[in-house]
Amino acid sequence: MNAFITGVAGFIGSTLADQLLAQGADVVGLDCFTDYYPRAVKERNLAGARGAARFRFVEARIQDADLTALLADRTHVFHLAAQAGVRKSWGRDFAIYTVNNIEATQVLLEAVRGVPSIERLVYASSSSVYGDDVPMPMREDARVQPVSPYGVSKLAAEHLCNLYHANYGVPAVSLRYFTVYGPRQRPDMGFHKFLRATILGEPLTLFGDGGQTRDFTFVADAVAATMAAATRGVQGRVYNIGGGSRVSIADVLEMIGRVAGRPPLIQGDSAQKGDMRHTYADTGLARKDLGFAPAVGLEAGLAAEHQWLVGIL
Repeated sequence: MNAFITGVAGFIGSTLADQLLAQGADVVGLDCFTDYYPRAVKERNLAGARGAARFRFVEARIQDADLTALLADRTHVFHLAAQAGVRKSWGRDFAIYTVNNIEATQVLLEAVRGVPSIERLVYASSSSVYGDDVPMPMREDARVQPVSPYGVSKLAAEHLCNLYHANYGVPAVSLRYFTVYGPRQRPDMGFHKFLRATILGEPLTLFGDGGQTRDFTFVADAVAATMAAATRGVQGRVYNIGGGSRVSIADVLEMIGRVAGRPPLIQGDSAQKGDMRHTYADTGLARKDLGFAPAVGLEAGLAAEHQWLVGIL
């Protein structure tokens, strides 16, 4: 496999790059180091890949990169670059999301459609596309109605992948990740914040009543599904990728107390606009087509993220 990964310095992108390299792939990775969180964190994510002979890194925006040259000998494209964050996607900042999530995807798709060697383009979408008015467990054929501008931007990019597949034969596959966590998780994400605060004995903020639930997916399981989609994913399809651990945030905080060996110090705040109340993935299609079978349970995954954080704090 000759892989091209956008967003390679991120949480999932860097983990994917390491796993592909371990399996003998040649990897070209692109990242523009947006300022959503510190560059030093992303450089640390890339440390392993940078030491590999079969890895080449390009620092650029998708819109500014020489995609014709970068894609010329690639067989698989993994599009993980995006502006993350539900709560920051409102107001004037939405322009950042349209540029980094929608425009960048369209530019990449235009470039890919002219490269016959590319066997798959795997797009990293999000469970945020569903919104709150969907039966549980969430199925890929449900009516999607995002409740945040971030979710709208991810859905728009999904639609672009479908359009380029239908009209130009771009071999696109979209994955709707459900709350990925684990080592290298972004510092703005809930588990990272909760674990860090508990390790340091600091108070953490719980938005809402703690009764909201999520289907949590360990990063190694998400990466395994992403790699399977590159070889087994049906072109034009969308797949849910969830860990099968639908748990309330209140229960997560109890687990964190057990993993950390001390109870977290919790201070409450009101629920945030754009936060979905519940998520739960029906992963039947991913099991059928991709052989997807999540292997890491929630408490074991939290223990792995806790161990990683202790090592870097």
